[in-house]
Amino acid sequence: MTGTARFRATPDGQPHRVENEAARPSPAPPTTDQLPQATIDLRQSFTIADLYTLRAAVEAHATADGVARHTVDALLIIVSELATNAVLHGGGRADLTLSRGGNDLVCVVRDHGPGLPDPQDAGRTEVSPSALNGRGLWIVRQLSKLTITTGPDGTTATAIVAAPPGDVHAS
Repeated sequence: MTGTARFRATPDGQPHRVENEAARPSPAPPTTDQLPQATIDLRQSFTIADLYTLRAAVEAHATADGVARHTVDALLIIVSELATNAVLHGGGRADLTLSRGGNDLVCVVRDHGPGLPDPQDAGRTEVSPSALNGRGLWIVRQLSKLTITTGPDGTTATAIVAAPPGDVHAS
């Protein structure tokens, strides 16, 4: 060690040489298997007036689960599009469930409306940027694996977003 040695007093008042703390290696960051395994379990009913609160709840739960910021951002777009469609076209009230399934986030939005005429093809064709609406499901399909089922009790949209452990806490 070059320079002046540093000393600190021990609890009994004796001098104790202090190592160069800057030269000590930093502890290795935890590996993904050492991180706590948080679990998202969000269930929330909503109307058009609740969309801001719904997005805030989704962001808070995903962030607390350690989901990477870029994945949270994609998830917020997905939730916003699916939730808006559900309340505008599905009876005014809907339900969201957000959970983690292994390396994926699973977002399910259920409404009680009349359904879609062709749910399998909904959002599969890119809409012109000059169109006033109609691109929400296409965007959701770009950001997730989307399945849509429709029946007499309403429509269920399930979006699966990859959130692998290697992405945890990444920016």
